[in-house]
Parts: sequence; C-alpha cells; structure tokens
Amino acid sequence: MKVSKFYLVAILFMAGFVFTSCDDSSTPPIDNGDDNNVTEAYVIAATSGDANYLLTSDKLSEGSVTTANNGLETEVGSYWIYFQDKYMYRLVYNQGNAGVSSSYVLNKDGKVAERDNTYEIKRFTSYGTFKNNIITSSTNDLNIKEGDTYAQKGFSFNYIDVEKEDIKPNQEEILSENYLGNGEFVTLSGILESNNKIYTTPIPMGLSQYGSSVNGGEYVKYPELVKTEDGGSASSAYKKGELQWTQYPNEAWVAVYDDATMKNPTLIKTDKISYACGRYRSQYYQTIWAAGNGDIYVFSPSYAKTMVADVQKTTLPAGVVRIKAGAKEFDDSYYFNIEEKTNGNSFLRTWHIGDDNFLLLMYDEPFYESFNPVDVAASRLAIFKGESKEFTYVTGLPEPDKIQGFANTPYFENGKAYVAVTTTDGQHPAIYEIDTTTAKATKGVTVSSSQIAAVGKLKPLSK
Repeated sequence: MKVSKFYLVAILFMAGFVFTSCDDSSTPPIDNGDDNNVTEAYVIAATSGDANYLLTSDKLSEGSVTTANNGLETEVGSYWIYFQDKYMYRLVYNQGNAGVSSSYVLNKDGKVAERDNTYEIKRFTSYGTFKNNIITSSTNDLNIKEGDTYAQKGFSFNYIDVEKEDIKPNQEEILSENYLGNGEFVTLSGILESNNKIYTTPIPMGLSQYGSSVNGGEYVKYPELVKTEDGGSASSAYKKGELQWTQYPNEAWVAVYDDATMKNPTLIKTDKISYACGRYRSQYYQTIWAAGNGDIYVFSPSYAKTMVADVQKTTLPAGVVRIKAGAKEFDDSYYFNIEEKTNGNSFLRTWHIGDDNFLLLMYDEPFYESFNPVDVAASRLAIFKGESKEFTYVTGLPEPDKIQGFANTPYFENGKAYVAVTTTDGQHPAIYEIDTTTAKATKGVTVSSSQIAAVGKLKPLSK
C-alpha cells in the first residue's frame, strides 16, 4: 500500500520520528485462553518503507516482532487511539483536506481486522475521548453574518461513536470569540474525561479580524501588533487586521463542560502558569491530565517565551498547577516550577501514566525568541509525581544524541509505561519498559521496521 513522500513527511512530523532501516526478526506467539481463543494481545503500529503494519505480540518486555510477511497492512496514521482495549483508531490529519480515518478490532484468532466504516475528518488540532466518543476539535471561520464585515471564529467538533461506527459534526454553532472575556478567540487543547465531565484548556490565540474590529478596537491593548497586511504561512498565517497570538501570556484557563455538547463551560483561571498546551505547528498537544484520585494536573511549557513581541512573552517558567477532584477552582496551595529542575529546559508533551505519575517529553535546551520546535530536539523523558512533586529524568534509554524520536502515546499497565523509541545508530526501533517508581527504563521488544508509531492492547469483543 503506497503513500506519497509528502504524506510520509507530514506523518513523520506529527509522530516526532525520522525513519531508519531495519532487518527481519521473529514474532512471539499470541497468548491463548483455555478455549484456544485469544484473550488479549498487544498491538503495535509500525512502518516499514512506505507502508504501515499492525502487528501483534504477547509481551512487550522482551522478544522481537517483524513486519515481513506479518500483520495487517494499513495506511499510515497521524494518531493511534486504543479505546478501552476494544477498538484501535487510526486518525489522519491531512492539512486542510479531509483525511480518511479507520478503526480496527482483534478477532478471536488473535489477528487485527479492519472494521467496515471509514471517517473523513477535515481538520483537527486536538482530540480526546468522552464516554463512547472520540472527539476531535479545531477552531475555524464561520459564515459571515448579516451586518458583519468579518467572519467570527467558531469550534468545529467531530464525534466518532466507536460502537455505532458513525461520525457527526456539532449541530450548533459554538463561538470561540471573546471566550475568556478579553475579546480574543481560543482553540482547545486536549479533551479529558474525568469526574463525568470534560476538561480542556482554552488557548487564547489573539484577536481575529472580527475581534480586533469590535467597538472600534475595544479589545486591542497593543495597536502596534495589529497586522497591516496579510502574511505568514501554514499555521502561522495571518490576515490584515488581526492581532496574532495572545495579549495575555501570564495566565492559563481551564474549561469544564458537563457533557459533549461543549457548551456553557465553567471557566477557571490561574496566574501561576502561562497557557497550557504543547505546540507543534498546527497541533495543540494536551497537557491537562487526571490522576488516579480524580485530581486534575495542568502543565504549562510556557511556550509564550518564544514570542517576538516583549508584551506577548510570558515571564512565568514552565510549571504545574492542580485542581482538586470535583473543585471549581485551582488549588492555591499547589505549584511546581519545572525549570528549576531542568536547567531552564521546557517540554513538548505530557501524558498520564498511572496514579499521580506523569511522563514529560523534555526539550534539550531552553526556549528562546522565535524558537522553532521543528529544529530543536526533544529527546529526554522525565517522570513527575504529582502529590510529592518529585521530578526525575528517566535513565536507561539510549543516549539523547542517538534518539531520533518517540511514538505519540505511551502505553501503561501494572506500574510500567511502555514507550517506543527510534534511534539513529542503525538499531531496530524498540519499546522500552519504564518503571514509574524508579524512573528506570529497560529495553523490551524490538520491531523490525523503520519506526514504531504506537503500542497498546486489544481484547476480542465479547459476543
């Protein structure tokens, strides 16, 4: 199954990998139950050449798996989501065009099978799950309303019902203009289900053409920042009359929704951290997570340090704040300064890995003006323990200068996090087992492929 070089490059950037060449190896047997039917299997998404394969293994801690004459061949995916150990979804981001996504299950024979329906999702900048839905989100121009000169910004949501195998967009317009009361429009980073609610971080994006024109410029704090002509490119493109990027870099917000309609949120604000998301081109990586006890931890990399205009640069270091389970405000007693433990370095992404443990993908150098994530390596992992505020770099991984990239999402079970690593030294990509107590990594299963995109577990659907 062939894909274009352009498409592969796009996926490479999304997944944080650069490809290497590998040899063939052997595949471990799948664990069967007493009735000779498979009870569960780890499913690994791996790329070899210009094709992707879904491979199965009965273990992650050791052994080897090959793509040669093995596994289910699929298209490449931007993101892989393992939903409740039942379904595996391949989400495709394809610039402004619709990307074709698909889903998979594990049959009783231990083989991965593609489900019937596919899904077209035109654009998304963040995603998450809630109840039986995978939800993607983005912020886009709405239709210009009568009497207006410019289009307002609004949210675009797609709801994939994993059991019914259908997809629906939001049925009502939901404005993202003046979302926080300061005139700026927002985009959302992360969709987190916790305490039977949805938590997300609204990221202020500045003033749209519509926002900067309201009441003759009521919301414009810095007129010198209003664009006088169209310019920029890709995710940094702007239009004449816009004020690009936020005027409020020293604050962060959390929105809490009662249901998936994503309407009428409770908005919570803190001035201890800057806005909370990892940034890579058009993607806004989730940095809000729930601990096992329901406490919500919010991580900010302080990406606003990279802004050119001084008034748009944050003075706050990368840090962590908390919302106690069920609370409607930030915990004033809680704060952690990440940069104090990292020589000023920040992070690209975060993930929850059981209890109050969180995995951080760390940059190798501090932020600076016009910092470009494409050009700066993020090749170290660290574990942060929320309650005790312990921050520890992971040991046992390949040397940082030999790490080419990590898969998008780790897998976690039984106190261990499993992270796929690709290196530049000609070795096969491998999955490393990280003990969350000791922060020590041990090399596990190797995969004869160019790269490993994802790892997780599936169980056959009960009949």
